Amino acid sequence: MNWQGWYTIGVIAIVLMGLVRKWGPPDYILMGGSLLVGIAGVIEPAEVFSGFVNPGTLTIAALFIVAAGMRETGALDTVGTWVFGRARTEKAGLIRMAGPVAAMSAFFNNTPIVAMLMPVVSDWCRKNGISPSRMLMPLSFMAILGGTCTLIGTSTNLAIDGLMKETVASMPQYTQALRPIRLFEMAYVGVPFVLIGGIYILFFGRRLLPVRQDVLQKLEASPREYMADMQIQAGCRLIGQAVEEAGLRHLPGLFLTEIVRGEEIISPVGPQQRLEEGDILTFSGVIDTMVDLERIRGLVPVADEGYEVRAAQRRGQYLCEAVISPRSPFIGKNIRDSDFRAYYGAAVIAVHRGSEHIHGRIGDIVLRPGDTLLLQTHERFTRVHHNNPDFYLVSDVEESGSVRHEKALLCTALMALLVVLMVIPSVEVVYAAFIVAGLMVVTRCIPAGTARKSVDWETVFTIGASFGLGHALDKSGAALSIATLCLDVFAGFGPHAMLFLIYVLTSVFAALVSSKASAVLMFPIALAVALSMDLSPRPFIMAMAFAAASSFATPLGYPTNLMVYAPGGYRFTDFTRVGLPLNVLLTIVATLLVPFVWPFD
Repeated sequence: MNWQGWYTIGVIAIVLMGLVRKWGPPDYILMGGSLLVGIAGVIEPAEVFSGFVNPGTLTIAALFIVAAGMRETGALDTVGTWVFGRARTEKAGLIRMAGPVAAMSAFFNNTPIVAMLMPVVSDWCRKNGISPSRMLMPLSFMAILGGTCTLIGTSTNLAIDGLMKETVASMPQYTQALRPIRLFEMAYVGVPFVLIGGIYILFFGRRLLPVRQDVLQKLEASPREYMADMQIQAGCRLIGQAVEEAGLRHLPGLFLTEIVRGEEIISPVGPQQRLEEGDILTFSGVIDTMVDLERIRGLVPVADEGYEVRAAQRRGQYLCEAVISPRSPFIGKNIRDSDFRAYYGAAVIAVHRGSEHIHGRIGDIVLRPGDTLLLQTHERFTRVHHNNPDFYLVSDVEESGSVRHEKALLCTALMALLVVLMVIPSVEVVYAAFIVAGLMVVTRCIPAGTARKSVDWETVFTIGASFGLGHALDKSGAALSIATLCLDVFAGFGPHAMLFLIYVLTSVFAALVSSKASAVLMFPIALAVALSMDLSPRPFIMAMAFAAASSFATPLGYPTNLMVYAPGGYRFTDFTRVGLPLNVLLTIVATLLVPFVWPFD
């Protein structure tokens, strides 16, 4: 091995140590490693930054916009209801999520599946008081496992199929052994992968998952409790549902204290109490969950009498918090009679008053100095009233824009278009993602400014920065030298041992660089091993395909792992602790099943 190979191995070791010890954000550490091998001349500048123009990276960036469009129109709530149903516990959520994710990933590229479902899973976790770190890694793992079931489940399988076709052109005597992979041919091993992997995640891996960014801890850190009255209007999905069935029973940090139905006051509210049109629901709780309530179509505040009839005009409206000062002209007046909306152009959604529990209707509350109001207003309100002496403090509430429910059907149609485009072989996934993301903006399912902000740039940069190290490991000859050395040592141990070693080597390279890069690197090695032993190359290549397409031990091994890395608040060692046992388990399964499905002779 030349000095470039040793240098690359040293840089990768430093990068891995930095990721394990959290010396900084993952994207900074990975970018630093790529720059080090680039500055040393191991790879060209174009290779250092190739990950940022890679179709896979660009696809993920575009899909963040598509997912944001679904959130803005409320279509994401429909997807969440379909995936999770009435699941309220972590175990029930995992069971409900695992099947659909694996099934969809078998027929659609698993990267878009994870991009679409990440916000769905995060929202469900927040509503049920579950840390996202308990669900996002299983989401990635089940998508990876589902992708191993068919030829089109992952781009890695397609890449290997392409390599086999190219090899047949130069080695026609192996036409039968290297025939193209049929659509469901991989299911013989892929389905056992899904079943065994799902059982492992549900009963064993779940115990190893960390608890990070705990929702309840975040709520306790900001315990300001508001009181709000919300009325159920015609067409609201809550009509006819029981309180528990509607998901209003166990919202984190939020309590349904009473229901006003005409002259009747229902308190306390039981879980089986049915909701009717016109009911006024009184909630007490924290602001994050108040935002969730305000986004439910047909559930609107009743403090402002004009608010309900102008629900269609709420587009472009946002939530903000404002603390009333003693100089406010509305001190000593109730909200309904003060004409607060006409004076400030803002509707009062909820009120917080220190540690005091406020009783009565929102409109009847008499304002005092120090009261904190949750306001529905235009986006310029904070800038206009930032120095207004009527308020001690004015601040925006993040992610509180009004939901464009009227665009939900259109957004769903665009998602269907994305699915259709993805299954057309002649259309690249990156084109499909950008076409649909662009249509989301053009049709105003999502504002252009919101679309820009919706891209998780940390995730995009983390994925893009990892490509440089993969190029260096390949170009320096380090990967080939390591593989050749290992194969020479195990050369006399028979075909099963060699197949096992090829699987392990492919898994190691996938964990350090990327799944597709490891497949391209190991393909000629697997082919050479089979030919040197006068055996069919197909079992060795298929073993390599499964190893490359199912990497769990590090976040670098697969794009979906990198996608959930930052949102889940994971550490590098979390993937090793949960994913390495799964890798070992699947290595044993593949070593036993692959020769049975694709014999050596």
